[in-house]
Amino acid sequence: MINLDWDKVNGLIPAIIQDHETLEVLMLGYMNEEALKISQSSGFATFYSRTKQRLWTKGETSGNKLTIHKIIHDCDKDTLLILAKNNGPTCHLNNNSCFIDAPSSTNFIDQLEQIIDSRFDEANLSSYTYQLYKDGIKEIAKKLTEEAGEVSISAVTNDGRVIDESADLLYHLLVMLRKLNLNHSDVVDELKNRSN
Repeated sequence: MINLDWDKVNGLIPAIIQDHETLEVLMLGYMNEEALKISQSSGFATFYSRTKQRLWTKGETSGNKLTIHKIIHDCDKDTLLILAKNNGPTCHLNNNSCFIDAPSSTNFIDQLEQIIDSRFDEANLSSYTYQLYKDGIKEIAKKLTEEAGEVSISAVTNDGRVIDESADLLYHLLVMLRKLNLNHSDVVDELKNRSN
């Protein structure tokens, strides 16, 4: 960051943190010059606590760090917008955002991943999702291969089931990714990298 107006903000510049994918506003923090330099060099959002009078990196105790994707300053050069990925709830109250009703473009796939995670955690033997989880990655991979074949057959035979079979395939892919502690946004990031 060059030429920020530190004097105008008495050495503490407001930093709005926004989810780099959903654009949900996650939190507002303050940075002094040192916090900004650390944030830029480490890749994790670091702030200056006005109450504790010290630097702190988001997630230093919870592990829910904010991985920086981009830092932008406003037209007056006295406010920052930081696009980041949160690695867990941002809010100390265990919410994704400190702004409970902040708008977000979170899509159904994100919600479905959360449902899959909750099925894993609930360990209900009557849950198909939990049974897949319990059977392990090899069984999930077999099921994924089976579903991919069914999509292909449906497309070739034009039996009108391509959408149904594709939904089954996508669901099983998400189960596999979550079993591996990955998610669909990791796949989307890879696709974005390939398009550059």
